[in-house]
This record gives sequence, C-alpha cells and structure tokens, in this order.
Amino acid sequence: MKIVFVIALVAIIVALFAAGRAMLRDGRDGEPKSNRMVRALALRVGLSIALFVFILVSYKMGWIQPTGIPMGQ
Repeated sequence: MKIVFVIALVAIIVALFAAGRAMLRDGRDGEPKSNRMVRALALRVGLSIALFVFILVSYKMGWIQPTGIPMGQ
C-alpha cells in the first residue's frame, strides 16, 4: 500500500515539474505558446484528487488503519 502512495506522490511531483518546464520554455524564440503547462497542471490536480479518494476508500475498506498520536491527550 505504501508503494502506491509513493508512486502517486512521485507522479504528482513529476507533473508539477513538467508544468514548470513548460512555463519556462513556451513562447521563446517566437514560437507559439502551447497548452502543455495547462495539461500538466490539470494532470497534477487530477492525480491529487485521485490519491485523496484512494486514501478515503482504502480507509473505508479497512486496507489502512490510522496510527499515531492518540486523540484527547
């Protein structure tokens, strides 16, 4: 389960870097601007939402259990 979370986080970071790279490269040297940055950011948002939903579903199905600091102390 941890591997799925790590892969999703890496994919989100890669999409963010792709958007940054597209932002820096588009429109240089008289080239027309493309939609690469918009697509990369949309992919990042979609991956983030999918990861959040996956975590919620995993909790409801019992695949993951909450751990950490006890509540009320």
